[in-house]
Amino acid sequence: MSTSWEPLPSTYRSKQEFLASLPPWRRLLQKLNWHPTVELKVQRYAIEQRLKRLEKEDERLDELNSKLSAILSNSDTSSTPPNAMPGESEM
Repeated sequence: MSTSWEPLPSTYRSKQEFLASLPPWRRLLQKLNWHPTVELKVQRYAIEQRLKRLEKEDERLDELNSKLSAILSNSDTSSTPPNAMPGESEM
């Protein structure tokens, strides 16, 4: 049994592909060698990245909202709304 710590060959594009290539007994050993701290770090990083994206999106929406407010305040607000179409009935 080889104990080489070389990186995975390029043919394995994901952890799932690598695990699928192992014999069943090795897959079981891999499952038993689960490292929850690594998975938690990966999840935390993903959450942080998502939070950053949401903050940027929120800033962008705030800018668009302020631009829209400026446009609406500059437009003619004294104009009357259009009358209802003849076929429409009021509720």
